[in-house]
Amino acid sequence: MVMRYWGYLLAKLAVAGAVLYGIARAIGALYHPLYLYRRDPFGHDLGYTVIMMGFSLLCSGVLYLVIRDQRYRCRTCLRRLRMPVGVGSWPNSLLIGRPSLEYICIYGHGTLKVPEEQITGSGAPDWQPHGD
Repeated sequence: MVMRYWGYLLAKLAVAGAVLYGIARAIGALYHPLYLYRRDPFGHDLGYTVIMMGFSLLCSGVLYLVIRDQRYRCRTCLRRLRMPVGVGSWPNSLLIGRPSLEYICIYGHGTLKVPEEQITGSGAPDWQPHGD
């Protein structure tokens, strides 16, 4: 079941990479007729360099969105997790625990517990599968 989860992530990354590669080739094709003597206009042409900077920001944004979407998916059925519920509170953090949000799979496969505040760095979300 977990291999299916990671396979889905790899498939999304492959599709996003193919689309972004096509965009990069289209940008290069638009500038290729203008540069017959110089192969790479990057660093020599301000317009091309700015376009490639925007393209690299686009690539970073797409990678962030793909990983963020994958984080909030069920590890078994790959559906989006729903129904966020706030658990815990700061005044009662010694008794109950730190505040967090819990997302559940609507088919009962598991619960994802995401810390509300990241005090000690980036805390990994805690996936708890439910028995059948």
